[in-house]
Amino acid sequence: MSDQASNLRERLESIKYSKEAKTIAVTSGKGGVGKSNFALNFGLTLADRGKRVLLFDLDIGMGNIDILLGLTPKRSIVDMFEHHLSVYDIIEKGPKSLSYIAGGSGLSTIFTFHDGRMDYFFDQLEKLMQSYDYILFDMGAGITNEGVHFILASNECIVVTTPEPTSLTDAYAMMKHIHQRTSELPIRVVVNRSFSNKSGEDTLKRLQTVSEKFLNRTVYPLGILPDDRTVVKAVTAQVPYTIYNNKAQVSKAINEIALKYLGDRITVNPKRSFLSRLKHSILER
Repeated sequence: MSDQASNLRERLESIKYSKEAKTIAVTSGKGGVGKSNFALNFGLTLADRGKRVLLFDLDIGMGNIDILLGLTPKRSIVDMFEHHLSVYDIIEKGPKSLSYIAGGSGLSTIFTFHDGRMDYFFDQLEKLMQSYDYILFDMGAGITNEGVHFILASNECIVVTTPEPTSLTDAYAMMKHIHQRTSELPIRVVVNRSFSNKSGEDTLKRLQTVSEKFLNRTVYPLGILPDDRTVVKAVTAQVPYTIYNNKAQVSKAINEIALKYLGDRITVNPKRSFLSRLKHSILER
């Protein structure tokens, strides 16, 4: 076990970080805040600007990216292991050249695999790192034993919240949990379903204030999405809202968020490659 783990460690350390896709974990402190909808439409907006984007549904057992897209995936991450497929065999194609991998309940067993299957998992992930500009991990709400590895290994994290007090409290709890594990992972914040721009700005300011006061940490506001009925209509129609109505206020807002994101120069999680960080998180758990 230790020899195999050591070999795995040496192999992953040799991967060159400069050639990797940028990895972004999209998470939230609680469910029902529109995290998956944000991840999907944010990914589509990046893809619309010519970026190669992969959306990886890691909301274990509760993945719904395919539902929001109105598509039925042919395969999920589970099939890759059960049928020894290449990761490219399980990638689905969405609109605007967006690639996505559907979630599966079997993902929770990855971290109990023997080293042979773990090696295979990392080999497949390594292929993805060289094929995309951005890989978005749509995490489950809150902290899970499986999901935390991907959050900590990512280049940066986007926490989605709403102005509701419970959502705000849970978002801070999520940021605190991340901070206790690492101080190097940049955390951005998106306020969703804001009834007014002032409400969204107040929410961002409150999270920044408590983070600086109690964690001595800077969090980066990424943007505010309005409470727009277009989102409900789009979900019902199973069409991403940026495609359902690209003139809607929420579509314009996420376009501004994507432009801000692409223009920002925040220093991302710098040490080692994504796979090296993921390996380290899993093997040292």
